[in-house]
Amino acid sequence: MKLTVFGATGGVGQEVVRQALRAGHQVTAVVRDPARLPVTGTGLEVFRSDLSSPEAVRDAVSGRDAVLSGLGARSRKDAGVATRLTRTVLGAMEAEGVRRLLVVSAAPVGPEPEGAGLLDRGVRGIVSAVLKDVYADLREMEAEVARSGTDWTVVRPPRLQDKPVTGRYRTVVGGFPAKGRFLGRADVAHAMLAMTEDAATVGQGVGVAY
Repeated sequence: MKLTVFGATGGVGQEVVRQALRAGHQVTAVVRDPARLPVTGTGLEVFRSDLSSPEAVRDAVSGRDAVLSGLGARSRKDAGVATRLTRTVLGAMEAEGVRRLLVVSAAPVGPEPEGAGLLDRGVRGIVSAVLKDVYADLREMEAEVARSGTDWTVVRPPRLQDKPVTGRYRTVVGGFPAKGRFLGRADVAHAMLAMTEDAATVGQGVGVAY
């Protein structure tokens, strides 16, 4: 497939690029600073852009089979960036008629898992309070995506870890895995790539966790 990856220098984005190239896909990695992308390989195109406008990235999405985004705030002070930059991506996709979109959000933005115990509900509440602005940004981003004309999927992982890809995780369409507290960034990327051609995930939020 021909894929475009936004947020390609982030932890999840780099893994999406790396794994997609390994699988033989053609990948366009959209970055502000190419020096921050250590991934190389046959089939990789690095597209430099600050996502200032949809017009600035139309060439990056034109003719692609799917767009995968790891855009989001890296700290509380960056809250708002996910919504703002995703609007740019959506505008470019609409202009070029590209349909398939997968974005990374976070578990606390979605529904609680069925049968969640006091510990999980308590931790979720504390994290949501501490990162209130970040999650408000992600909720608005999800709303923008849901209002779009794309064939979208929102991927909601829990606390992220730096671990090698395992491919061994649980997914719940429209919900979240019970007692799912962690997931490696590499497995988030693995899940996104697996969902790219999964029609059952279109128009859905998908919880993913170990």
